[in-house]
Amino acid sequence: MASFQVPPLLLLLLIATIPLISAFHDLAGDFLRLPSQASPNDNNNEGTRWAILIAGSNGYWNYRHQSDVCHAYQVLRKGGLKEENIIVFMYDDIAYNEENPRPGVIINSPHGDNVYEGVPKDYTGEDVTVGNFFAALLGNKSALSGGSGKVVDSGPNDRIFVYYSDHGGPGVLGMPTDPYLYAIDLIEVLKIKHAAGTYKSLVFYLEACESGSIFEGLLPEGLNIYTTTASNAEESSWGTYCPGENPSPPPEYETCLGDLYSVAWMEDSDKHNLLTETLHQQYELVKERTSNGNSNYGSHVMQYGDIELSKDSLFLYLGSNPSNENFTFLGRNSLVSPSKAINQRDADLIHFWDKFRKAPQGSPRKVAAEKQILEAMSHRLHIDDSIKLVGKVLFGMKKAPEVLTSVRPAGQPLVDDWDCLKSLVRTFETYCGSLSQYGMKHMRSFANFCNAGIHREQMAEASAQACTNVPVNPWSSLHRGFSA
Repeated sequence: MASFQVPPLLLLLLIATIPLISAFHDLAGDFLRLPSQASPNDNNNEGTRWAILIAGSNGYWNYRHQSDVCHAYQVLRKGGLKEENIIVFMYDDIAYNEENPRPGVIINSPHGDNVYEGVPKDYTGEDVTVGNFFAALLGNKSALSGGSGKVVDSGPNDRIFVYYSDHGGPGVLGMPTDPYLYAIDLIEVLKIKHAAGTYKSLVFYLEACESGSIFEGLLPEGLNIYTTTASNAEESSWGTYCPGENPSPPPEYETCLGDLYSVAWMEDSDKHNLLTETLHQQYELVKERTSNGNSNYGSHVMQYGDIELSKDSLFLYLGSNPSNENFTFLGRNSLVSPSKAINQRDADLIHFWDKFRKAPQGSPRKVAAEKQILEAMSHRLHIDDSIKLVGKVLFGMKKAPEVLTSVRPAGQPLVDDWDCLKSLVRTFETYCGSLSQYGMKHMRSFANFCNAGIHREQMAEASAQACTNVPVNPWSSLHRGFSA
């Protein structure tokens, strides 16, 4: 067989091009990669991930809110976010509470790990305020009052994740301090943040009753903000892993360990490869689990804002745990919903009742639990009756029920005049005591009063007639309410 010989001229050309090929390979290595060679940082566009985590309550009966936030912190840290870029707001009265059967430990599920470990104490106790939350989100250190001083010092290529877990009501969210948070004020702060050009996109997960009302008809498109909420604008959200449920907390626990929507997104994040799972895919899985088969123990998860952002991978906001990189997304929910759940507003009663039931007969603990139950029920009856009486004074016996319960069409904000709403609530509390976390359920009634043209003077007169006395207990104290 004849041998093949390379012509001398071609051989010289090949030898001459070897350094050029090598140099091109070295250069191309910096910007040309196959999909299999891509690294997680490629999707980050050189921006920084920031997060604000807020538990808006205090008291051991609200264990689940701080537990949710601590679990969220662990998800983010395992995902690769730096502690310096995660800002935590929580009252921090749970881990070492005398009611906690495991001092220094907080769990978010019956067999869960200690999610309290390593959580930074950025804003605790009386520093968990609406003002500090807004200042931290806007990166405004001069507006802070107390706390670690940590803020979202973000730039135009950065992505921000906000998670808020607490009680809520139509148009409002709770805080462990006065005043509570109104939807319109949150929306204005988000608009200011967008106008400053200090983020690329922002994702907001909200756990609260009537949480859809915080964004419905209020959050405009075009802010590069995507939000999901535990419930629509008219329904409660739900606690889970509560006494009497299946699965239930360990027998020594007398409180709900988590919230249904919150546990759904975090347990999904714990398990899945967030490099490949999108916001929309998680939304669908969380919606399915939180609706709990459309039973009486679930709510409708909603989404608002710039829905196109839901095509983003979760990695851009939450990072991704490297140990989950081999997980293949199944497109169906492998996490089991509970047999039932507890209405957020009844979780405190569940705690008091379980405490009463387990305490020895005649013991100081049993007496204290009975007192807590009676005080909570007395406050609830007072608030419910007072609102009904105010409605009757203002609108008469026949029209009052319709005004109190009327719901605006979907897509409309709760109220036209938010200053009116704030004024009527402050006036009511002046005569009738604090609404507290339970009374937030009546915010729609106050909004309807404003939409019907009621003014502060009329509200004052009606409240004075309705509330000839106020229960003397911590729930009705104005230390728990909307009034600054």
